[in-house]
Amino acid sequence: MIMKKIYLDHVATNPLLPEVLDAMLPYLKEDYGNPLSVYEYGMKAKTAIEDAREKVAGLVNAKPAEIIFTASGAEANNFALRGIALAKQNEGKHVLVSRMEHHSVLNSARFLEKSGFAVTYLPVDKKGFVDPETVKKSITKETVLISVTHASSEVGTIEPIKEIVKVAKEKNIVVHTDAVATTGNIPVDVKALGVDLLSMAAHQFYGPKGAAALYVRQGLRIVPLIYGGIQESGRRAGTENVPAIVGMGKAAEIARAALKTRMDYLMPMRDRIIDAMSGVERVYLTGDREQRLPGHASFCVEYIEGEAMLLLLAAKGIFSASGSACSSKALKASPVLLSMGISSSLAQGSIVFSLGMDNTAEDVDYLVNEFPAVIKRLREISPYAQGWGDREEGGEQCTVKE
Repeated sequence: MIMKKIYLDHVATNPLLPEVLDAMLPYLKEDYGNPLSVYEYGMKAKTAIEDAREKVAGLVNAKPAEIIFTASGAEANNFALRGIALAKQNEGKHVLVSRMEHHSVLNSARFLEKSGFAVTYLPVDKKGFVDPETVKKSITKETVLISVTHASSEVGTIEPIKEIVKVAKEKNIVVHTDAVATTGNIPVDVKALGVDLLSMAAHQFYGPKGAAALYVRQGLRIVPLIYGGIQESGRRAGTENVPAIVGMGKAAEIARAALKTRMDYLMPMRDRIIDAMSGVERVYLTGDREQRLPGHASFCVEYIEGEAMLLLLAAKGIFSASGSACSSKALKASPVLLSMGISSSLAQGSIVFSLGMDNTAEDVDYLVNEFPAVIKRLREISPYAQGWGDREEGGEQCTVKE
C-alpha cells in the first residue's frame, strides 16, 4: 500500500512549474552563452535576461532597470541593508529593523553594529505587527534606513508597510522590505507600498532556487555587495545564472496572471485548518487571523516539541515545518515567536502548515483528521503534559479562540 504524501511546507520552497522548466531548458543546453559575450550565443543570453527582468518588474510594478538579480532572498536582504547603510553612512549611522525579520536581515544588522552603526530592534505585538507609531518614536536624526518584513514566513502576518513608509518619508529615510514570502502570493506593488528597496525570491512563486532579485528605486545609490565585474549595471558582479533568471521571469509572468486565482483557491483551505484547530485543546494560532498569507496556518501546541510533531506527521505522509526553514534545525525557540511575547517553552511547540496550488481539499481533510491524533499521542508520552489539565490556560497571547 502506497502511503499518501502531502506537502505542506510551501513557505520553505515550492515545486517548479512545468512551464518554468520548459523555459529554462534551452539555456541549460544549446543557448549556453555568457551574457557578456558580443557574439550570437552571448546576445541570446543577454536578451533572455532582459526579458526576464521586464517580467519580474511587471510582477511588482517596477521599472526593469530597478531590478537587480541575485542568487537568493538572503543575498538580496544582505545587499539592501549593507549596501544602503554604507552608501548613507556620511548622513547617519542608525538603522531600524523589526524583531520579526529573517536571519539574513537580523544578521546583516548585527554586522552593521560591529561596523559602528547603531541598530534599534523594533518590537512587535502579540500578533506580530510592527506599530508605525513605534517606528516614528524610534527615529533619530541619525536614522538612514528602516527594514521591516512584508510578512513573516513563520506566522504569516502581513505588516502595515504603507503606514511605516509614510512615517519614514516624513524624515526622508530609506525603507526596505523583505517581500520574499509575499511576492507572487499576494499583490505586491512597490509604487503603492512606497518602499525604496524590496527583496523577492523565485522559488516562493514556483520558480527555481538560485534566482532572486532586489528592487532598488531608480536614483537610489547603493554600494555593491559583490565586486568583480560589470554585471547588473556594475551593482552585482558575477556571471549570471541565465537558466535560473529565465525561470524566475517565467514564474513571475505566470504569478502575475494567476495571483487572484491562487489566493481564492488557498484561503478557504487555510481557514479550514485554522477553524479545525480551534477545537483542539491547548493549540494556539500564531499571527493575525485575517491579515495573513493566503495559504498559511501556524500554531503553538502546548507541552509538545515541534520536532516530535514533524516526525509523527511525516510518518503519516504529512510534511510541514516548525519555525522557519533557516532556523528549525537549530533546536532553539524561534526568535520571531519570542519577539511576540510567546514563552520559550510554548514556542518550542510551533508548527507551520503552508499550502500550495498542488494541495487539495482532501489533503486538508486528511491533515485535520490526523493532526489531533498526533497531538494526543505525543501528550500521552510527554512528561511535560502530565497533570496539564489541572494547570491554568497558557499561551493566550496566540490563542485561536477569538
